Amino acid sequence: MLNPGPFLESLGPWALVAIAVIVFIESGVLFPFLPGDSLLVSAGLLHVQLGLSVPVIALVGFVAAVAGDQVGYLIGHVFGTRMFKEDAKVLKTSRLRATEAFFERYGGRALVLGRFVPFVRTFVPLAAGSARYPYRKFVPWNVLGAFLWAVGVTVVGSLLGGLPFVANNLEVILALVVLVSVLPIVIEYLRKRSARRKQERAETGVDARPDAAAQ
Repeated sequence: MLNPGPFLESLGPWALVAIAVIVFIESGVLFPFLPGDSLLVSAGLLHVQLGLSVPVIALVGFVAAVAGDQVGYLIGHVFGTRMFKEDAKVLKTSRLRATEAFFERYGGRALVLGRFVPFVRTFVPLAAGSARYPYRKFVPWNVLGAFLWAVGVTVVGSLLGGLPFVANNLEVILALVVLVSVLPIVIEYLRKRSARRKQERAETGVDARPDAAAQ
């Protein structure tokens, strides 16, 4: 997952198909554990070795991302929350609720912002469909988010490929890409945990201030 480069190189001419399938699935088909970010960065970095042009990789990633979101929206619109359970391993109700809250906060912009956050980019189109967000508004936000993410990440990868330091430390760079992608999730988790602890202290009558015991 941290370094999809060898995987892509082993596929030869089928690498483009793998990129399309993985990006499509991760974009809204309820399987959020695929390396979309690092995959596109790797494809951009290794486009010469793969025998592919950067515009072609970016175009395939863009089309697959748009199509994946369309499927996610349709699933959410038709099935809503019926597929989710609180004790499920992947389709957890809590994950959907968190994504719905994210969508409610940012509206259509969530389709752009969520593209750059693992897990969120898989569930945002589903939340949009479940919330009956108008399809005519969904489409332009979907296209914009897919373009900025798929094209942007691929182009950045191709530009980084020209730097000797990046070429010599590919695994480290891709690990950083994944860590940066996951960082918003970690921050949100820590924020919620802090808020929960404060609430628990308030409910039990324990003052969270360090000087409370001395007063």
